[in-house]
Amino acid sequence: MRATVVVDNIKSGGMAGEWGLCVFIEYRGKKILLDTGASSLFAENSHRLNVPLDEIDFAVLSHAHYDHANGMELFFQMNERAKFYLRDGCAENCYYKRWLLRRYIGMPKGVMTAYPNRIIYASGNFSICNGVSLIPHTSSGLDAVGKRENMYLKKAGRWYPDDFSHEQSLVFETSQGLVVFSSCSHGGAMNITREVAAAFPGGKVLALIGGLHLYNKTPEEVQKLARMLKDTEIEHIYTGHCTGKTACGILKEELGDVVQQFCAGFVMEFAD
Repeated sequence: MRATVVVDNIKSGGMAGEWGLCVFIEYRGKKILLDTGASSLFAENSHRLNVPLDEIDFAVLSHAHYDHANGMELFFQMNERAKFYLRDGCAENCYYKRWLLRRYIGMPKGVMTAYPNRIIYASGNFSICNGVSLIPHTSSGLDAVGKRENMYLKKAGRWYPDDFSHEQSLVFETSQGLVVFSSCSHGGAMNITREVAAAFPGGKVLALIGGLHLYNKTPEEVQKLARMLKDTEIEHIYTGHCTGKTACGILKEELGDVVQQFCAGFVMEFAD
């Protein structure tokens, strides 16, 4: 199993960066794309990395925010066959709301209706193919996280704190354990680890990959998370995007070589 970061905040090796994420994954003969970043950059970086977008077998959207979904329409134009898996809670209704400020932060408007035959909505614990699953949030009280982050859903003209029902983890089964991709981890890294463990009784979470949404957290909050993660069996944490440089440094101090910060072009490999 091999995963290549196509888009991240940190540029590298001649590839530009942006506030967004896109990962190309090769697994048991399948080519998979997780997210499409915030612009057309995923296509440009894919070209530099020799990632064959026209050969992608299927794509997954981690959650309905622009920095992961804005390249969807371009992907559909470049690949005419791959299905795109969204959580059934996805809608064009995600906003940042604070005081009088209202800013749309959702997926491209119209993309779901423009490509209905390409999109599959995942419900519950959803198996895409042998060894590949999509796991939703089952933890309670996540709307409190949305309220704290000033993230809201607009439904029928009313505002509701985001409960991240549109967010999902992409999980791969390997001979060494479960490899979990959670692009922004809005629901919390520990909650996600528990949710995946519950979905695979007896399974071991080997690796957690993605942003951990710690860029706006205090050092004390990051240290608390690091200590909880230390008590798990997780052997690898590859992180970037919304984790933030300062938080990555704290995690590294607490967890040592378990933690590695990724960037555009970064490659991760696991025994299948």
